[in-house]
Amino acid sequence: MIFNKNTAKKTAELLLSIKAIKLNPDEAFVWASGWNSPIYCDNRLTLSFVPIRNYVREHLVKIILEKHGKPDVIAGVATGAIAIGVLVAQELGLPFVYVRPEPKKHGRMNQVEGYLNKGQNVIVVEDLVSTGKSSLNAIEALKDFGVQIKGMVAIFDYGFDTAKESFAKENLEVTSLSDYDNLIEQALESNYVTQKHLKTLMAWRADPGKWK
Repeated sequence: MIFNKNTAKKTAELLLSIKAIKLNPDEAFVWASGWNSPIYCDNRLTLSFVPIRNYVREHLVKIILEKHGKPDVIAGVATGAIAIGVLVAQELGLPFVYVRPEPKKHGRMNQVEGYLNKGQNVIVVEDLVSTGKSSLNAIEALKDFGVQIKGMVAIFDYGFDTAKESFAKENLEVTSLSDYDNLIEQALESNYVTQKHLKTLMAWRADPGKWK
């Protein structure tokens, strides 16, 4: 779910302005999953624009404090959320760890990198939520470590039903700065896309795995 409507629209506007989110209804992007998509999101671009980076950091911190209170540790999901997670942790004056997609094949074979104590309260930071698989993989690794997950915050959420169902099973509250519905609304208002493209964009959103 989004934090609030105003933040969702403003975040969408900012992401579109730096092309962190690209909409191309006429020619599909291909995701790593193999899905064809009229949208591609790379929130790491926010790190290169200081005012936008500050906006994202400040509003993620606001979500954490208002919805969950101050945790013991901030955890970022590798690799996209490492940098923004560090910024959030710094703002809150908290330790930071990050979670790899899988344990290293050498050395200490860590999946969670950083210092954690069992029983600590952790907020997870994601840059982007799509199917939820990478997020849930990180959550599982942290739970195996013996910490308590208080919630997860993200910059952008596609709002796929499969992710919502998976998070609900884990009893995990996920709050994002913006989501697909507010993105499309903002894109139309700013003439980034036209009404002609709306049908294509919403058809993809309804069944992204089978689109094109």
